[in-house]
Amino acid sequence: MKIRSLLLGSIAAAGLASGAQAADLGVLTSLDVCDSLGLSGLTISSDTNCLQITGGVSYEFNWGDYRTAVPYAQLPGNPWADNTTANPDFMVKGSSVNGRTGGTESVDYDSKVEAWIRVLAAADSDFGQAKAIIGLRQVERYRMRDGGWAQTDNTVADPLNFGYQGIGLNGDSTAGVELNEAYVSVGDTTVLMAGLRKKGKDGSIGNIDDDVPFNYLGLFGSTATDAGVLFKNGAPFLGGLSIQAVSDLGNGVSVGVGLENIDNRDGNASILGTNAVARKIMDGNSAGTLLGVVNYAGESVTAHLTGGAIGVLDGHIDSWFAHTGATATFDNFKLRAAVAYLGDNTGGINRNYWHGLVSGQATFDMFTLALSGEFKSSDVAGVKTDGYGIGASIGAQVTETVSLNLGGRYFHTNNFILPAPGGAVDRNMWQVEAQIVAALTETLKASAAVGVYGGDVVQASLAPPPLSGNSTAYYGSIGLDWAPGGDFTASIKGQANSEGAYKATFKAAKTFQ
Repeated sequence: MKIRSLLLGSIAAAGLASGAQAADLGVLTSLDVCDSLGLSGLTISSDTNCLQITGGVSYEFNWGDYRTAVPYAQLPGNPWADNTTANPDFMVKGSSVNGRTGGTESVDYDSKVEAWIRVLAAADSDFGQAKAIIGLRQVERYRMRDGGWAQTDNTVADPLNFGYQGIGLNGDSTAGVELNEAYVSVGDTTVLMAGLRKKGKDGSIGNIDDDVPFNYLGLFGSTATDAGVLFKNGAPFLGGLSIQAVSDLGNGVSVGVGLENIDNRDGNASILGTNAVARKIMDGNSAGTLLGVVNYAGESVTAHLTGGAIGVLDGHIDSWFAHTGATATFDNFKLRAAVAYLGDNTGGINRNYWHGLVSGQATFDMFTLALSGEFKSSDVAGVKTDGYGIGASIGAQVTETVSLNLGGRYFHTNNFILPAPGGAVDRNMWQVEAQIVAALTETLKASAAVGVYGGDVVQASLAPPPLSGNSTAYYGSIGLDWAPGGDFTASIKGQANSEGAYKATFKAAKTFQ
């Protein structure tokens, strides 16, 4: 873009010097339609249209002995918090019997590649910019557990092959190229959009930000929901086939209204279902999310209120939700508060979920202090489970190239319902970690961390056999991050804990625009 602008400027200057006519300069400047529309990067332009192309590829590979089916999170209920991922750093080893040899298999691996490309075509109109956006995406993720001798995702044991389970195609794979966005929009201060938006937060006009705790390690409940409150970024009732309108009212205030999730492509019988199998089947029971949002963005304060109803297209409301948050920044201090609510009556069962947090951060010269707290509550058919958590940290920039972090977090769950024959018990979980980060060169960064998990949840997860049944598990990690430029990044990381679990992770990614 800079080369083209320089070339056009040189030609225009030459034309002026030689007495070129204004009509000639009009032809030259029409080639710069992308600049006039505010589009940059990899572009192709005509007299009236600009085509912007962006994309990327990322790859991640994990190998070791780190994955079992033991649910260790045991937080108050949340329809979008998977018990096995709510605390992803806590590895649990496991093994299975090899049906052929009778030996023990314990190796797990996870391989995930994601590729995407997005094309935006824009032109000017009497109502503002008119755009058409088309995005393609493919995700292939394969997971193996215990050398293929334990169930992974939807694998089924083969009775003719000694019970071998094989490799599972993970539920977040697209099973080929997927059209994940295809929509039109028009407008400047008021923008109208219609068509297929990305699923979840990225394709929604709803705002579920201003809800990430400032402290190192975050909070247990917020980690379970992409470091926010209650709703994951990929919440299935947001985005998708949509009709949306947003308007900038000035003075930092904007509003929006939309009908989203018209397709309900996840195929859930309700918003509480899973999308591991029936990913592309539409279910009208939960189709249609009618939502509204009010945003404010000032010099020192950002805030929002998002709310709506789920499943409106069949003539009645199945669920309703709200999410609000605010962040204030004053000199060296930051303060944040957020709360979210979900009510659901699918199948005639009343469910209510609450999740809120407050977090503060203060920076003094080389030190950064942070303190956070959260509250979670679930009420399903009159059975209530709630709990609270706290987290704190201190960070220090020791030198220009070395920084330290020390953090801890704790959560207490009241009246956690155990599986049958079960009963209700209180649960505690806690974690403390120290980390050092050092910039070895301008493009290479090294990090190392040591820590410990503890509490009733850890002890339940490590119950014998075959594990120790200890109430604590110590761990350590070391890693390298490389960013040589050109929007390319790569990293390698090794982790191990006192229970014998270990994992090696490699990542690489490149974007273009």
